[in-house]
Amino acid sequence: MAALLTGGRDPHYTQGLATSLLSKGVALDVIGSDSLDLPVFRSKREVNFLNLRGSNRLDVAFTEKVSRLFRFYVRLIRYAANAKPRIFHVLWNNKFEFFDRTLLLLYYKLMGKKVVHTAHNVNEARRDSKDTLINRLTLRIQYRLADHIFVHTDKMKMELIQAFGVPAARITVIPFGIYHYLPNTGLTSAQAKKRLGLREESKTLLFYGQIAPRKGLEFLVAAFHKVAAQREDCQLIIAGAPDKCDEYWKEVQRSIREDVQKGRVVVRAEFIPDEETEVYFKAADAFVLPYREIFQSGVLFVGYNFGLPALVADVGSLKDEIVEGKTGYVFRPGDSDDLAGTIEKYLRSELCGTLDRRRQEIRDYVAKRHSWEVVGNMTASTYANLLGLHTKTNNGE
Repeated sequence: MAALLTGGRDPHYTQGLATSLLSKGVALDVIGSDSLDLPVFRSKREVNFLNLRGSNRLDVAFTEKVSRLFRFYVRLIRYAANAKPRIFHVLWNNKFEFFDRTLLLLYYKLMGKKVVHTAHNVNEARRDSKDTLINRLTLRIQYRLADHIFVHTDKMKMELIQAFGVPAARITVIPFGIYHYLPNTGLTSAQAKKRLGLREESKTLLFYGQIAPRKGLEFLVAAFHKVAAQREDCQLIIAGAPDKCDEYWKEVQRSIREDVQKGRVVVRAEFIPDEETEVYFKAADAFVLPYREIFQSGVLFVGYNFGLPALVADVGSLKDEIVEGKTGYVFRPGDSDDLAGTIEKYLRSELCGTLDRRRQEIRDYVAKRHSWEVVGNMTASTYANLLGLHTKTNNGE
């Protein structure tokens, strides 16, 4: 048995991992929230879904938020004291990061649990230019207390070793599972463009996800202006909620005001529900990740799930996921001229010209590299090693 501690977030990753682990014979406690209360967790005997977090709604009074969090931590501590699973797998920390990394993790260890941690971001505060001594200290404690750590790239593994002194033997690089649980209907590209008010013949670029300075949206806007000055068929979609960056977003809005009025840019500056995600990725001819700083991007695998080519900045490990001319192209970060040139290269490419046929090829390629089958095998094997057990592979060995 294992317990997946989700922090009440990322239902797609949790569902993918849980489904794969169940197929390996791992029984699960899933510690979640309202947003993770999924049918898959209610319909299987091998899953014990515990909604300890409840609602994550932000539109409630401050006192209710505090009370809600207090109740959650009390429930979590009580659960850990009596939980049957010996493996506690922390997918995401909860609200109070410093407490979770130190005292809560130490408590799990005192309860005799083997702690596995998935570090989706090795040092998120450094990435966001908000790093502090206390942040690094608590991260070091968390990484030292964990019995094993999963990361998604070799660069992340090296950062754990060099910046936090984690022994290489306690780190495993696992693929980022493809996000194939998002709704994907028979909606066509033409229908999606019509739904968003785009011209059917347009070549449409997509920026999708949270808007923040580190995402480099201003470089995409500048590049789009250069390309659109030469091509009347080019349009841009910006879909995602600004993340506590009012001044930055106002500046971006000023730079695209005329384009929005003329219909060259479509903006939906809010959270996009799962059931509407496919509209944006099917309306687009490519999606762009103009990031300044990143470890790995879930958005990349959302796009690949819909077979959409990616144009990515050469930051983090993004370029490792790109096959030039097959699944997308790479450009220099922070360079709108190079991005504009890359957009032009893509729009003239065979990949763009045969996109309807190539979408399935992209999906097939990425599904092999980022299969949940592989993730589940590696995760279950790590659990077994920590518990001193022997597991069989799919070949019976």
